Amino acid sequence: MENESYVKIITEWDIVAARQLGRNVAKELGFGSVDQARITTAISELARNIYLYAGRGRIEFETINEFEKRGIKVIATDQGPGIQDIRKVMEDGFTTSGGLGAGLPGVKRLMDDFDITSTVGGGTCIQVIKWLR
Repeated sequence: MENESYVKIITEWDIVAARQLGRNVAKELGFGSVDQARITTAISELARNIYLYAGRGRIEFETINEFEKRGIKVIATDQGPGIQDIRKVMEDGFTTSGGLGAGLPGVKRLMDDFDITSTVGGGTCIQVIKWLR
């Protein structure tokens, strides 16, 4: 890990701040505009989920270097109610908020690596990585 920064998610405006910081980190790493858009869309979805379902949490950004590859890691954490059925929320079209249901499956498609852990009553941590090509 070279560099780490984060945004606390408490209000809707924090979602915008997380998107902007993520875009800036991605741009500094050398991601093109299409990948920047993918990354910021994923960040927006992750931050929105924290805001809607947990009430508060944080989005962290790390620049990573592994095996001569560079990338951005986005870590979304909260101490919310947790996810009862991870398999269900990973189904396309599943929504509890009345949204489009692109949600976490959409985030997984936008990014290269996706990992989710959740404990009912203990919160959720989602880590995603986009590698620079």
